[in-house]
Amino acid sequence: MKSSKTKGLIGLLILLVAVVGFGFLGYKTVGDVKLGLDLAGGVSITYQAVEDNPSSEEMSDTIYKLQQRVQNYSTEAEVYQEGSNRINIDIPGVSDANAILEELGKPGSLTFTDESGNVLLTGDQVATAKAGIIDQKNGQKSYVVSLTFTDEGTKTFADATTANVGKRIAIIYDGQVYSAPVVREAITGGQCQIDGMASYEEAENLASTIRIGSLSLELEELRSNVVGAKLGQEAISTSLKAGAVGFAILVVFMLAVYLLPGLAAVIALTLYVGLVVLLLAAFEVTLTLPGIAGIILSVGMAVDANVIIFTRIKEEIGLGHSVQQAIKAGFAKALSAIVDGNVTTLIAAVVLYFRGSGTVKGFATTLAIGIVLSMFTALVVTRGALYAFYALGLQSPKLYGSKTTKKIYNVLKIRKAVFALSVLILVAGGVGMGINNSQTGHLFHYSMDFTGGTSTSVTFNEEMSLEDISTKVVPVVEKVTGDADVQTQKVAGTNEVIIKTKTLNVDQRQALEEELVNEFGVDGSKITAESISGAVSTEMKRDAAVALAIAGVLMLLYIWARFRDIRLAASSVIALMHDVLVVVSCYALFKWSVGSTFIACVLTIVGYSINATIVIFDRIRENLAIQGKRTLEEVVNTSITETLTRSINTSLTTFVMVLALYIMGVSSIREFALPLMVGVVCGTYSSVCLSGSLWYELTVRKNKKVAEAKAAAKKAKAKK
Repeated sequence: MKSSKTKGLIGLLILLVAVVGFGFLGYKTVGDVKLGLDLAGGVSITYQAVEDNPSSEEMSDTIYKLQQRVQNYSTEAEVYQEGSNRINIDIPGVSDANAILEELGKPGSLTFTDESGNVLLTGDQVATAKAGIIDQKNGQKSYVVSLTFTDEGTKTFADATTANVGKRIAIIYDGQVYSAPVVREAITGGQCQIDGMASYEEAENLASTIRIGSLSLELEELRSNVVGAKLGQEAISTSLKAGAVGFAILVVFMLAVYLLPGLAAVIALTLYVGLVVLLLAAFEVTLTLPGIAGIILSVGMAVDANVIIFTRIKEEIGLGHSVQQAIKAGFAKALSAIVDGNVTTLIAAVVLYFRGSGTVKGFATTLAIGIVLSMFTALVVTRGALYAFYALGLQSPKLYGSKTTKKIYNVLKIRKAVFALSVLILVAGGVGMGINNSQTGHLFHYSMDFTGGTSTSVTFNEEMSLEDISTKVVPVVEKVTGDADVQTQKVAGTNEVIIKTKTLNVDQRQALEEELVNEFGVDGSKITAESISGAVSTEMKRDAAVALAIAGVLMLLYIWARFRDIRLAASSVIALMHDVLVVVSCYALFKWSVGSTFIACVLTIVGYSINATIVIFDRIRENLAIQGKRTLEEVVNTSITETLTRSINTSLTTFVMVLALYIMGVSSIREFALPLMVGVVCGTYSSVCLSGSLWYELTVRKNKKVAEAKAAAKKAKAKK
């Protein structure tokens, strides 16, 4: 007994040291987490190729060229492709947009020079440049770049190499020497090789640099935006406060409802938070506003695995098992639901990562990290804490709670009313879309990311700080436009501020001008307005639809493979698509702004909803194996009732976390949190009331057809 207590004490101390240690490391590492454009401030620019159908090689070479250039501004700068002919550049921590735009707009200059610096050849005389690997006779590999010249370049290069045998010819791009190989012999065939590279990557980079110099791909600016770091600091501060408040409420809830297991969960969740920060820094994840929301949301979702386990433990104790047996059985019986639920959510995160833009990818990464860590902390850390408590002598069933069999709720009895309510909401959403389309020409209230808008340039009488712009100017603009989607750009070294809003008509432009004159005394003649492009809308809409389709198909296949029941898989996917459509209907009915976080919001709802449904279907599968004399209807109602507490508690904790974000967060966070709250409520409703009913209806119809087929076969056999 003494040995057992010693082991328990040692185990608990190890966990507490890990919590304190990783918590301290997380605190120290917070400053190393890469901050995105919206948090650190900086410049965001979108270019479009003037050429209608640029090749993938031209696009990748241009991206490489721009990446090389923007590294001079920030090592955290990101360059990525949007659609087939657009390139987006995010440069955190910079503010001189005009200088950056001027520099990035210059075409690259590639030259081949002799040892005296005389230009022998220019980049447009190179036809192709490709990296390659040559196996030497001694077994070593040689990394080379193979060049092919144009007809003009072939003659010029032949003359150059003839005159420079035994000398070096330097390859210079944008003033930097990338390579200076020695000419061994005159090259007259229009092809040559450059060797001496240490790796294939070095050879590929040199080849890409040479190709860049011969590009005719021309870029034009579509949109640019400068975000002030002050706004980012405000967003970080309020989001962290919201996270702290939500986590505190979560701790109180877990201790009050689950007693000693709740304390084990608090230890695990505290370690979870520290590990999340460390992994964000280790994997160099760029943290954005949606990323912060993803972390705080994942904390709420991390509770789910613990709740499933603790509910099982309570059930086992209620059946008369010892605490030790209950803990062991609780983890064993909860495992399949935890794994299946988290894998399906992870599928949504993966789809979100590959189909989203840079900011949304950051959200998907934080969500994926949260899912993996939640499984680890629940199945390993929580288990270790519970066994340590038990070994210390905390073995009374009262400390762990007990759940006895309660009245079975007849959920299937109201299934027709549930179906009718869901259809009614979706029809109302369709009507809302129709009304919006007739009034504005759009199904939804799209933000500038989708439709473009109006750019208003205002010259104030004095220089406005970023804080003044945020607290004084933006509220005036929001009042006139009736829209919170306002972006501001401060032109460095001047009193000029550029305000980007939704598209304003003549009356709205006049009203905004009058309000600015009245509030700030600016000269109305110095206020100008022009339309800005919204060319990214097609890709964003298409990506949202494709991401949903891919996520739905992959989830369907996974659930089908795991449960070996196509009706169950179909019911799960129908239920989650129902949740998406309900939230989309709310976007239409309440005119919520559909912006860049829309995809992240919708796919998060998909992942969250499917997780709750999987838990119920896992219980249905378990109860079918011990069905006995119970009817199919009784099995479904029993399964829903047995998981009802888990469904409510998990949804409540997640809802509280998101609610804290909504109440305390900045406007961009609130735009993200509000639809998520609706999604959490709708996901709980569909999981409890809709998914089981759908599966029951499909199964009953299938059984009826099988029975009719057997009866027909029996009747035909009797006639013979």
